[in-house]
Amino acid sequence: MGAWTYLVLGIVVEVIGTMSLKLSNGFSHLGFSLLSLSCFGLALFFIARAARMIDLSTAYAVWSGVGIVLITVGSVVFFDEKLTLTKTLFMALIIVGVVGLKALTAEAT
Repeated sequence: MGAWTYLVLGIVVEVIGTMSLKLSNGFSHLGFSLLSLSCFGLALFFIARAARMIDLSTAYAVWSGVGIVLITVGSVVFFDEKLTLTKTLFMALIIVGVVGLKALTAEAT
């Protein structure tokens, strides 16, 4: 598997883990607590694999940036959080940064 595939898998399971963390209700719901911890462990495995092939700084920035955006969208959809214009603007900046990092990485290879 390629580095970016590992990175995407890491992002997906990290988002599932974070959403499960909310549903665990402070680790008082065993099923969601175990799901959350399992996902976080798997996410670290995937980012470690990705970091073997691309710069750690790029991998971590993309992982955290895309994760922030996806968790925000998930929170709006599933937890009825409010999406303000300010949040949207700053998430757009995160996306621009991620696309820029991906473009720089593609140029370097």
